[in-house]
Amino acid sequence: MSADPYELADVPGLTRVENTDQEQLLVRCAELTRPSYPHQEVYGQYCTIQTYVDCPPEKAYEYLSQGHHLEEWTFSLRDFAPAGTPGLWVGDDRLEQDTKIFCKVVANAEAMTVDFHCAWDQGEELWMIYLMRVVPARSVLGAPGSVITWTNCRHPYYDRNPRPELAPRPDRPWVGDYWDMFYAGHTVELENLKAILEHRHHGGLPVSSSPRTVVAP
Repeated sequence: MSADPYELADVPGLTRVENTDQEQLLVRCAELTRPSYPHQEVYGQYCTIQTYVDCPPEKAYEYLSQGHHLEEWTFSLRDFAPAGTPGLWVGDDRLEQDTKIFCKVVANAEAMTVDFHCAWDQGEELWMIYLMRVVPARSVLGAPGSVITWTNCRHPYYDRNPRPELAPRPDRPWVGDYWDMFYAGHTVELENLKAILEHRHHGGLPVSSSPRTVVAP
């Protein structure tokens, strides 16, 4: 039998113990480790943030998985109501005047993942996807509570509005214009999420709140 049945030796660019000794690996790792990194290099294509929350993971997941809580912990998403399609909601993104945001929550209780599929102006193609996960802090930090991660990927539509005719006005800025501020803006919102969860949990209050009574259009 061949020593390399999967022909990995033919794959260019692999760094494995079979072709790299420890000294070479350390040199490579040193090249990849720098005292500072350009913002564009770190957050240009993907934006991932994370935080520790002193709240049980089950309660944190339950809170996140109920989409109406977006009105509490996000900076600008408000007044969600059913959009007419099962599971789809529409609200206001007050980051920009007269801007509608459509949203669907895709959650997995076993993995404790909560993905928010969103889009400005229309609900047919939900391309703004906010990927969130709740991790039991006991398993990764040896502490009670939760670790919450949040990742965004830079879909091509962030750089060009696919439906400019749906904008409320021609001069309305596009959501992608804010990409370079995603790390900072989402960090502010993650701090909001942490503050709400910890305040309610520490105070013995129900972590999740009841949704507003809304009427479908």
